[in-house]
Amino acid sequence: MIHAVPSCLGCGAPLTRSLVDLGLQPLANSYLDPHSPTTEPKYPLHARVCDACLLVQVEKVVPPEEIFSDYAYFSSYSESWVAHVKSYVGAMIRRFGLNLSSKVVEIASNDGYLLQHVVGAGIPCLGVEPAENVARVAQAKGIPTEVAFFGQATAERLVANGHSADLVICKNVLAHVPDINDFVAGVATLMKQNAVHTVEFPHLLNLLERAQFDTIYHEHFSYLSLFTVTMLFSRHRLRVFDVEEIPTHGGSLRVFVCHDEAQHVRTPAVERVLTKERAAALDRPEGYAEYEVKVRQVRTDFVSYLKAARRSGRTVLGYGAAAKGNTFLNYCGVTADQVDFVVDRNPVKQGKLLPGSRIPVCAPTALDAAQPADIIILPWNIRDEVVDQLSHLRKRGARFVTAVPSLTIQD
Repeated sequence: MIHAVPSCLGCGAPLTRSLVDLGLQPLANSYLDPHSPTTEPKYPLHARVCDACLLVQVEKVVPPEEIFSDYAYFSSYSESWVAHVKSYVGAMIRRFGLNLSSKVVEIASNDGYLLQHVVGAGIPCLGVEPAENVARVAQAKGIPTEVAFFGQATAERLVANGHSADLVICKNVLAHVPDINDFVAGVATLMKQNAVHTVEFPHLLNLLERAQFDTIYHEHFSYLSLFTVTMLFSRHRLRVFDVEEIPTHGGSLRVFVCHDEAQHVRTPAVERVLTKERAAALDRPEGYAEYEVKVRQVRTDFVSYLKAARRSGRTVLGYGAAAKGNTFLNYCGVTADQVDFVVDRNPVKQGKLLPGSRIPVCAPTALDAAQPADIIILPWNIRDEVVDQLSHLRKRGARFVTAVPSLTIQD
């Protein structure tokens, strides 16, 4: 049987170059009821690189409505993330002079984790959120929220309803967009003449250099560099005028974008990051070679650790029912026979099973009762936050384990 060659989400060119094949996997945020059937849908999870525009992407194998209409991720449960966005809001107000006559729109506004700070500053705002269950939480906080998938049609409707924006915010949403050109066209439509669009995403450079393959899942269609987003925005008469390297999600970029004719002056930071990407060959196909070898080594080392721990009688539990953890566990073939349960602060996930591995999710208090010897921190990007939360278990002898970018065991 001959399979059609997929086309690039960005430019339409054929995708013939593989980055890493993570096999058949369930949807990373589709947590299971304990009484659900023992089999669940699994889909190919294969990241490829476009030789023409170098956009890294996975195929659209699942309709976005199936992923995002009822979503289990609530941003407010990460204290470090809420602190991050509070600082961001203050910085944007100061830098761009936002005031009571301004309008801020956040796309994929989740549970109001960010816009609550905009509301607190008295600045008019609107959230656009596709998941109705999450949007209801924001609305209950008094944050105006429209339930919709964002694109050109939604943007035109919002503008017609008086929602043209001075600041358009996208925190880790661009990667989730199946029609990335329609999305960016919508952003351009929504922006006033001298408006600013800020977009944050995990930096592809770190995914490649630090073997962060577990950030690849079906909900993340694209994996972005400054090089690729600069080309993407330029197709829609938008230009990048500044960029910041920030520590969130294992190392991200915050990119500042405006209309081509806007007054914002390009800063030296743009060329500095592009130079770094060129040095890593992200501007040519050979920069993406041999990645799968790194990924397989991470799996080999973790599986060896897990076998040795179980052989020596150590109780191994997990912290964080994160999507990245589900990609990781399923790629490594880990099940509830090897990790009895994971804990998570999000009550929506508690009492469920992780997709694929079917490991139970419990409240964090379950760790105290179990007294584990080892705790695997699956969301390695908040490792320090987790170790601090669980310092009492460390005093009792528990070790903390992370596997990405390499196996690390902290006594």
